[in-house]
Amino acid sequence: MSLQFELCPGRMIGGSHPCFIIAEIGQNHQGDIEIAKKMIKMAKDCGADCAKFQKSELECKFSKRALERPYNSKHSWGKTYGDHKRHLEFSHDQYRELKRYAEDIGIFLTASGMDEMAVEFLHELDVPFFKVASCDANNFPYLEKTARKGRPMVVSTGMQSMETIRRVYKTVKEHNQKFTLLQCTSAYPLDPKEVNLSVIRKYQEEFPDVPIGYSGHEKGIYITVAAVAMGAKVVERHVTLDKTWKGNDHEASLEPSELAELVRAIRLVETAMGSPVKQMLPCEKTCHDKLGKSVIAKVKIPKGTVLSLDMFAVKVGEPKGIPPEHMQQLVGKKIKVDVEEDDSILADMIE
Repeated sequence: MSLQFELCPGRMIGGSHPCFIIAEIGQNHQGDIEIAKKMIKMAKDCGADCAKFQKSELECKFSKRALERPYNSKHSWGKTYGDHKRHLEFSHDQYRELKRYAEDIGIFLTASGMDEMAVEFLHELDVPFFKVASCDANNFPYLEKTARKGRPMVVSTGMQSMETIRRVYKTVKEHNQKFTLLQCTSAYPLDPKEVNLSVIRKYQEEFPDVPIGYSGHEKGIYITVAAVAMGAKVVERHVTLDKTWKGNDHEASLEPSELAELVRAIRLVETAMGSPVKQMLPCEKTCHDKLGKSVIAKVKIPKGTVLSLDMFAVKVGEPKGIPPEHMQQLVGKKIKVDVEEDDSILADMIE
């Protein structure tokens, strides 16, 4: 598999392509489709590539007892966990409406399929790629069925061991060549000490044919920008319209001004990454003309003298002469002209 592939129609990831930025709305829409649309528009206006939700078929994702347990959290939208989740879950028709809206304003839309039935619906919805949440990264029947559908996949890897991720890689790759792995720590908000960006390097070493990315839950933007500087080709961050709203994810989410700044910072870092070829650039010529140093005669050197290192000094000279890195190449050669002390040694003075 190539290190680069088309994640969304017309949008490549990996290689030298720009980092793909996912604005994770999740369930921060408070169960209100109009808020959801505002958040899609916000993601578009801030420069994100994709707005993402979380889709569940609750009876497939949760056991009956899990849905019936009391839920007394300050973030609860109902007396039971099932009531709470039902309040936040959009219907199939609502998802179709959201997808049409995203298409109308020009941003990709997808969702994490939180169970196998949700993946079936998202496949029917024709999302550009499947997002696998960290809680399903070790769900191998789910991974295999999802991979077999042939859509590109973005797999978060929170809560998993390296041994498990090696198995994830093999399982998905057997059926689907277009996928990416995201380093992730599943804590909200995430303490910087627990981010472990170094895992990105480990993934790049172990899975060199897969683009590697980062899914972050920390506060602020700096760590995510650092992930891009380390080579992350996909980044995902939770977003919100108001961090004070009810819900577990809002505190670890970015408000519009932060998301916009993150996008600007990522694009700036990508520009700054530039070329791996080290050379003097045209933009450096002014500085070089002013301050670049040359080989200078440390003493008077008569015509015909065989040159040695003790005859040379390095200074900013006028005119600019032989660069210091070529000084050793002058040793043993003869000078064709008389050179005064403190004069530049020029190439045409050497036999």
